[in-house]
Amino acid sequence: MLSIGTLAQRTGTKVQTIRYYEQIGLLPEPGRTAGGQRRYDDGDLDRLSFIRHARQLGFTLDAIRELLDLSDNPNQSCADIDRIAHRQLKEVEARIVRLEALRMELKRMLGECRHDTVADCRVLEVLSDHAACLTDHP
Repeated sequence: MLSIGTLAQRTGTKVQTIRYYEQIGLLPEPGRTAGGQRRYDDGDLDRLSFIRHARQLGFTLDAIRELLDLSDNPNQSCADIDRIAHRQLKEVEARIVRLEALRMELKRMLGECRHDTVADCRVLEVLSDHAACLTDHP
């Protein structure tokens, strides 16, 4: 059995985050010692590692909840899981498009800078007037 501190350390997750995942039901309520300290087993460690890895891949907490619910039925088709992963891939690809536009705009802004005085700084000029940008970025 693991303490919350050991679980946090082994998964690279903050204690506060573990408690939050318990509150929202992503992690089950842990067993407790006679003194009231939380105790976690290997299943909890695996589940938290799954959640952490899914978060690193950008999945939302709702998507992770869906994935965890689906994983509880190992004999069913994985079509719903594939749908969730495809949805996440679309989100990542859209984010990449936005980041590429931002990268292009920042490069252009820096390329137009004459490295003169602050009063004539192109970077500040572009940041002050969105119309000076070539791309639309929310």
